Amino acid sequence: MSDLNQMGQEAKQASFFLNKATTKQKNEALEAISLGLKQDTPQILEANKQDILKAKDNKIFDTMIDRLKLTKERLDVMQEDIKTIISLEDPIGKVDNMWKQEDNLLIGKQQVPLGVIGMIYESRPNVTTDATTLALKSGNAIILRGGKEAIFSNIALVKSMQASLERVGFPKYAVQLIEDTSRAIAAEFMQLTDYLDVLIPRGGANLIKTVVQTATVPVIETGVGNCHIYVDKQAQLDMAISILLNGKTQRPSVCNATETLLVHQDIAKDFLTTAEPILTDKRVALRADKESQQYLTAATLATEADFKTEYNDLILAVKIVKNLDEAISHINYYGTKHSEVIVTDSYQHSQKFMQEVDAAVVYVNASSRFTDGSKFGFGGEIGISTQKIHARGPMGLNELTTSKYVVFGEGQVRS
Repeated sequence: MSDLNQMGQEAKQASFFLNKATTKQKNEALEAISLGLKQDTPQILEANKQDILKAKDNKIFDTMIDRLKLTKERLDVMQEDIKTIISLEDPIGKVDNMWKQEDNLLIGKQQVPLGVIGMIYESRPNVTTDATTLALKSGNAIILRGGKEAIFSNIALVKSMQASLERVGFPKYAVQLIEDTSRAIAAEFMQLTDYLDVLIPRGGANLIKTVVQTATVPVIETGVGNCHIYVDKQAQLDMAISILLNGKTQRPSVCNATETLLVHQDIAKDFLTTAEPILTDKRVALRADKESQQYLTAATLATEADFKTEYNDLILAVKIVKNLDEAISHINYYGTKHSEVIVTDSYQHSQKFMQEVDAAVVYVNASSRFTDGSKFGFGGEIGISTQKIHARGPMGLNELTTSKYVVFGEGQVRS
């Protein structure tokens, strides 16, 4: 038996345990994990230093190292997110839409765990704790396959969580990490149909495309983020600059960062000449269409590829549009259905934008950086789904459940 099949069997057995666990028991397990992370902080940070040093040796650029880096403050936030998950209502066992049909059968729809979740992701070690704790609270076992960039961090985090689970009588195999980061093992994992109920990839476009094309396990697509901000002719320009700066520069390496700026032609000159020095001060490189270049002093000419790219870096594509319809058409053609922003004081324009833009999250006068399970009050997320089936947007507890029908009778038989 291969190691993956062994892991699959152990995860399946752990999922049966979790399916029966009470809310109180699951919350106690999460409390133990949070405490364990606090106690193990020195070891986790030391492991993370190994990953950072390896990344620097491999000349990985700074924004990607930022995704990888753990600090005491970031670990504190991870623990706070766990506490939020503890405080949330347990979705398991909830019954809705109960009705009595013509044969006097009482029928209800009950939320139940998915079972065993497989997770393939890159770089960010906080995903390790987010995914695990959300899975556990929703009654699921999880098998993690993180990227080679964060392998030491992930090993330390999972070791800490497994020890915490065992301290409160939970099977440590409720969370497992595949330590072999080879592509061959990843491909085998994607086809572990006997044990995985769903596979969730979280990372760049190439990773997600590979999983979708290779997996025989059902897949929930997440998170390629070619996100736009459209500055309408009726926008408050100071507000638009503030939202743009936050979306592009606050943390450019993440999937909800702004990648393309669209500006209405009527305010383009005022906005771009004001925004450029501020963006330049933040070291943002501009790649602009010909119309935008006339108002910018240091922008290079954008290519078709620039408008399709998730940069994960301090690079911004810029385009002037004639009207709201052109902005919406551009977004629906080039966007990845993640998060899109309009800045406007026009109620009609905001409503049209929200209705016609095809994305998981649509914002009026707010930064796309809020597309985050923690900011939405979910205690983190296992990913941000950009598809339309089963789940869309930040995936919290409810999105990690499925349903079954429960039917109560009094000896009825069908005639």
